Amino acid sequence: MQIQILKSKIHRVKVTGADLNYIGSITIDKDLMEASNLIAGEKVQVVNINNGERIETYVIPGKRGSGEIALNGPAARKVAKDDIVIIISYATLDFEEAKTFEPTVIFPNETNNSLI
Repeated sequence: MQIQILKSKIHRVKVTGADLNYIGSITIDKDLMEASNLIAGEKVQVVNINNGERIETYVIPGKRGSGEIALNGPAARKVAKDDIVIIISYATLDFEEAKTFEPTVIFPNETNNSLI
């Protein structure tokens, strides 16, 4: 049997932009991507602390060290600049493997999205 479990989480980062006219996705600073074990194109769930919205999209790498967290395309309607979000990805693992898997969870500075 396989189950879905938490793989990666960026806990509480500030949205730096929302561009309705972009093709779609979430742009994430490369430093945050690497620290949280996310890759380009990976499916993520974005949970908005400010309004309770939950959306699924995919990751696009942003400029390293920029602190960028930008929702693009239709997802931009679900957030506002300066909202606080949690970004989550999941993995499908064998049940026994999942028992010992350790997710990567990071807690950036909410003020500027830098790694603490």
